[in-house]
Amino acid sequence: MFLEFKAEVEKVLKQALASYEYKDLELVESDHADLASTVAFSLARSYKRAPKEIAEDIVNHLPAEFTLISHAVATGPYINFYVSEFFLHKTLQQIKEGLEPTEKNRGKIIIEHTSANADGPLHIGHLRNAIIGDVLARVLKRAGFDVETQYYVNDLGRQIAVAVWGAGRMAFATDKKGDHAVADVYIAANRELEEHSEYINAVEELMRKYEAGDDATVRRYEAVVTKCLTGVKETLKRLNIKHDLFVLEGEFVRSGAVDAVVNELMQKGDVKLDGTALLLQLEGIEKELVIKRSDGTSLYTTRDLAYHRWKSNRCDRMIDVFGKDHELVSQQLTKALALLSVKAPEFVIFAFVSLPSGSLSTRAGRYISADELIAKIEERAYEEVEKRRDDLDEVKKPEIARMVGIGALRYDMVKVSPDKHIVFDFDDALDIEKKGAPFVQYSHARACSILRAAAAGKRRSYRR
Repeated sequence: MFLEFKAEVEKVLKQALASYEYKDLELVESDHADLASTVAFSLARSYKRAPKEIAEDIVNHLPAEFTLISHAVATGPYINFYVSEFFLHKTLQQIKEGLEPTEKNRGKIIIEHTSANADGPLHIGHLRNAIIGDVLARVLKRAGFDVETQYYVNDLGRQIAVAVWGAGRMAFATDKKGDHAVADVYIAANRELEEHSEYINAVEELMRKYEAGDDATVRRYEAVVTKCLTGVKETLKRLNIKHDLFVLEGEFVRSGAVDAVVNELMQKGDVKLDGTALLLQLEGIEKELVIKRSDGTSLYTTRDLAYHRWKSNRCDRMIDVFGKDHELVSQQLTKALALLSVKAPEFVIFAFVSLPSGSLSTRAGRYISADELIAKIEERAYEEVEKRRDDLDEVKKPEIARMVGIGALRYDMVKVSPDKHIVFDFDDALDIEKKGAPFVQYSHARACSILRAAAAGKRRSYRR
């Protein structure tokens, strides 16, 4: 409904702007209206008039009657639009009818999200990726699309090889989740490699053997990757997130799909030899893309090209949720896929998340895992529940705390634009006085209580 309201705003604004030359309607969100336009600012520069005067002139030239718009007001230089009672009626009617999409079978979309390396647990940055991807999937399903969510498992990178090498030298902790046990081994192995560089050849040999499909090496990799992913899935389950498919990078190497991509790029692209490595120059991108290492092993981006070619044959649209550090990769993917005549995915690039104490890292063991963060926010939510609802028993309190805590975490990850950096603050996330997740959950619970009381014909006070 809001898109229909926005469309009506655009229509009437264009009519009112008939005597002006403009490039954009400049519609923005507003704390003071349902939708606002700042077009008067840019017109003021062009027409050498005060923005307030232009805004008033535009409002005076709006049509006399609206459908989804209640009224429009020039507030200083802003043109503020408000929804009508008819809009509210139609919105409530749609909610009552179950929010069923008017259009179904709108095509298949594959959303790739989370896709963290299988060398340890998820951290808060991965959570933002996972939550954005999950919310996108839910919204698009509701809009009538057939959505498949995928987790692309990097089982070929150096980090995984280090973890596999370490697992051959030390045992996994039996009292920890699988992903945390793998992280301990990875961190210890990484330290050992930094102190004893002579072991690096053994790690590189593991990588070559795995790509070549050596049975014993494949089994070693599978054991580590499976152990880590089992723990990751447990974490995602706590957030009500489930992937439809886990896809291993290694499958595209062993099937020959990566070699096929490299050969085709050599024929169609600007490829040069640097020693024994292959470099692809992409138009408009200064940094060359290495499509094959000097030792003959493949790279993440090359394997990603094979993965996207495979995905493109299974859907109508692809959406990738990437961290800001993958912006260059997304540009390289788009250009390289064009050479392969494969449609490019749509990218959702998100900025990083930090806690007030600083950033997060896995390599040196300086990280706060998603599990720790979830436990902490559930603990803080429990404290809030105890303060407000001491009438509840010890079964109900943790149950509500879990819902409030997870709701606060999910809401805070998507309440701002993905490209904005987030500093996650426990107090803000759980503050019921602010318009965050607890406020939304409280409002929903209160509305349900009112409906139950109304159905039973009861009268009661609903003061907070």
